[in-house]
Amino acid sequence: MRDWEAAWRGALYGPGGFFRRGEVPAGHFRTAPLVGPELAEALLVLLDRVDRLLGRPARLDFVDVGAGGGELSAAVRRLATGPLGRRLHVTAVDLGPARRLPGVRWTDTLPARVEGLLVGHEWLDAIPCPLVTGPHDDPWLARWWPVREGWRAEVGAPRDAAWADAVGRVRGAALAIDYGHLRADRAAGRYRSGTFAAYRGGRQVEPVFDGSCDLTAHVALDACAEAAGGDHVLVSQRDALAALGLTGAGPGGVVGLGGIVGPGGVVGPGGVVGPDGVVGPDGVGGIGGPDGVGGPLGVRRGGGMAWLESAARASRVAELRAVGGLGSFGWLLHGVDIPVSELLPPLPPWHP
Repeated sequence: MRDWEAAWRGALYGPGGFFRRGEVPAGHFRTAPLVGPELAEALLVLLDRVDRLLGRPARLDFVDVGAGGGELSAAVRRLATGPLGRRLHVTAVDLGPARRLPGVRWTDTLPARVEGLLVGHEWLDAIPCPLVTGPHDDPWLARWWPVREGWRAEVGAPRDAAWADAVGRVRGAALAIDYGHLRADRAAGRYRSGTFAAYRGGRQVEPVFDGSCDLTAHVALDACAEAAGGDHVLVSQRDALAALGLTGAGPGGVVGLGGIVGPGGVVGPGGVVGPDGVVGPDGVGGIGGPDGVGGPLGVRRGGGMAWLESAARASRVAELRAVGGLGSFGWLLHGVDIPVSELLPPLPPWHP
């Protein structure tokens, strides 16, 4: 019988494998970091909360596991300013070729210790695991995915182990963002054909193990949560982003993270702006009056660019929070030596 886990691993990470040779998500599918800077902005709000609860340490880490093209790492580094930005160390972890990004350390191994926030954005779905057809006596399946005759499934134990190892290195918070499923739906047969799939050039294709396509499968995030243990919550991206301040507001206006905006204005993390003023990503914590300019765009009252940027931002936020799309991704957030309740308010449980 073929070892499908080994075949999957070789196709992605072996010599000439899909990711090992330098393929990046941007060339094959759309992920949240490619939508725009808004995900990075939201994660900086979360990181600031982690930083406060850790007592503002001299060094603060942001670790991006499964960094791909490094878009998320680069955005976090670029947008982080002020005291937090000066103490921030950004590390991108990926098995693909190292990429040169300003202010970002690139490595192919997890740091031994992380004090701050570790994020695995669509990392766990790319960890190969056994592919089976029921009936099967694997103990992980008995606990998490009881399969019947002819059902196909992915044994998520390698993902559980990887996530538990990552969380075990952290003091602060660890966040897995991914598409996935829950035991109740698995047991009910919602995924009786399994979720193993392949993508190439923006399209789903027949899976092959020759390194020509991305191979992936949904993540049993509930199993990962139990494996890592500790204080944690599992919520939707849609709800988590709203709780971090990423939401649309008012006619033509967009509320930035922790900020206040008037009609037609846009605000970045922590900034406050009056009507038609703009605070861009570099205007963190700045204040603009009714005709004030807080960001690099230099837009004043009545400027058309403010309206255009507001509309563009609203569109990006809507994509990140779309039900049935990116908004339905799961956010599995663990607090280590800090309470999760201080990072996110009570939110509905995740239902993919």
